[in-house]
Amino acid sequence: MRNTMAIAKREFQSYINSPIPYILVTAYIATAGYMFFKQLFMPGGQADMRHFFENMPLLFCLIIPFVTMRLVAEERREGTLELLLTMPVTDWQLVGGKFLAALGLMAVLLLLTVAFPITVSFLGPLDKGVTVASYFGALLMAGAFVAIGIMASAFTRSQIVAALVAFFIGFSLYLLGAIIGVIPPSLAPFAAGLSIGSHFMNIARGVIDLRDVLYYVSVIFVCLMVAQTTLDSRRWR
Repeated sequence: MRNTMAIAKREFQSYINSPIPYILVTAYIATAGYMFFKQLFMPGGQADMRHFFENMPLLFCLIIPFVTMRLVAEERREGTLELLLTMPVTDWQLVGGKFLAALGLMAVLLLLTVAFPITVSFLGPLDKGVTVASYFGALLMAGAFVAIGIMASAFTRSQIVAALVAFFIGFSLYLLGAIIGVIPPSLAPFAAGLSIGSHFMNIARGVIDLRDVLYYVSVIFVCLMVAQTTLDSRRWR
């Protein structure tokens, strides 16, 4: 655990020293804020957080690949991955540390958006239970996107390729939820079960179902295991 946290600390510090996270966080808050307040102050708009969270799956799908693209790919390109793999650090500790660092950055991003529900609370009654559940679901969803990004980054030494692969996988899982209304009813449960956004919206209604939590935990575990296996296979090449 100590090695995992040491790697997480190092990676988080590298985020702090890089301009890219600041650009992404600013772009996310500006975009989400514009979409949220535009809807909030429209005629007939309601003082709630529903529209803010509705846009979150797609926005996460767009920005998280850029957060994770460098985590393993850059190590491979610069030749530091081989050095790390010769140290007394397991592949799982390496992957876990990078996952915690990226998830920590997303947690900071979510914390910065707390200004939105505070604003809503001044305009009308805020359902605090639903809001807390939504933020919990957002953190789980962010973890799933981060794990997908780390898996994609482990496949290649190119950061751009890693970002594109992560986006393709994440957007495909998002799209499954968007097309539920136009596919045959017999396929709808299957699409909803795999959709990364549908599970989030279930939680965002204020009901934390164990099935939704297990979905995100499973995605995180499987993707990190694939990343770990990819690194382990390179160790023996």
